[in-house]
Amino acid sequence: MTASALTLALRQLEYTLDTLGPDAFPGDTSTDQHYQPRRLQDSAAGANVGWTTGFWTGQLWLAHALTGKVKLRQAAQRQSASFIARLEQGFDLEHHDLGFLYMLSCASAHQLTAQPGAHAATLGAAQRLLSRFLPGAGVIQSWGTMDDVEQRGRVIIDGIMNLPLLHWAARASGNTAYTEAARSHLRRTRAHLVRPGGSTYHTFHFDAHSGAPLRPSTHQGLADDSCWARGQAWGVYGFALNHRHLPEMNLLADAMQLADYFLAQLPPDRIALWDLSLPHDSGEPRDSSACAIAACGLLEIAAQLPEGAPRQRYHNAALDLLEALTQHCAGRLPASGGLLRHGVYHRAANLGVDEATLWGDYYYLEALARVAGHWTPAQL
Repeated sequence: MTASALTLALRQLEYTLDTLGPDAFPGDTSTDQHYQPRRLQDSAAGANVGWTTGFWTGQLWLAHALTGKVKLRQAAQRQSASFIARLEQGFDLEHHDLGFLYMLSCASAHQLTAQPGAHAATLGAAQRLLSRFLPGAGVIQSWGTMDDVEQRGRVIIDGIMNLPLLHWAARASGNTAYTEAARSHLRRTRAHLVRPGGSTYHTFHFDAHSGAPLRPSTHQGLADDSCWARGQAWGVYGFALNHRHLPEMNLLADAMQLADYFLAQLPPDRIALWDLSLPHDSGEPRDSSACAIAACGLLEIAAQLPEGAPRQRYHNAALDLLEALTQHCAGRLPASGGLLRHGVYHRAANLGVDEATLWGDYYYLEALARVAGHWTPAQL
């Protein structure tokens, strides 16, 4: 399954690269099942703007690591140069998704080819992320400028997936402030965004000065007290990744609790509905990207457990999800140009519903590469 699925996924990726060219970034999601040049804000078509472009460049680096193809490396390097320029210009970086942007582009560029400027850009992105840390609240603000009244002190579950950028910077610079900010943010996320039963809130609001917990909320989930599927998957993978860097926090236990909840809510075909609180027979769209992220998280959990039944259980659960994704969601030309169909960006806003998504494609490719034993973990 894995070898043939990986071959198909790489073929789909090259199709999009050949269609758009090496300098253009695709949209957050496909449009009518095919990626088009990105069009956000007032930027030119295909510009490096938004929070998801790193997932495309990350796919190119991962595909190059898997195949050694020169055209993939050249495209990845050209796009990583775009990230270097984006940081220098400070363009559209007022958010916490700097890990998604720079770990998958510039950190990979530095690790795989020692691309000039990539190391400095990754460290610069980490400094920007650290500047979003609110000492009084002990968290990294997720969205908006730091004087944004509405977003001040707000965090989202996705945020822990960006913390490996801080761990990378701590190693690269020797500055423990990066580690301490990550530790504090993880502690507060675990205490206030994870519910006793293992489900998660999408977002949570803290008083920016005192750190007093104010209220949970959602932005993309069904309701404030529901469990948004992709957010739950971010939590699974995020806690598992951070456990590598802060084992004394025992974050692997949190990752396993969230993983158990995620798996227990899946319908018989193993493809999550976009919110885990929805009835399986509701007719609501699935979100394959949540399962792709969760598959990576399950593999990461298994990789850190000792030999034994729990390790095998999480590994088998990841293979089960990958099999379901390959069977029900894998893109195939000419009908679909993405790697993974049936994703959802934002259901309530009717954005990217039943389309391929850049993050779903990236994590599907990463999970396949992990299982095949050819994954290069730049983000660790």
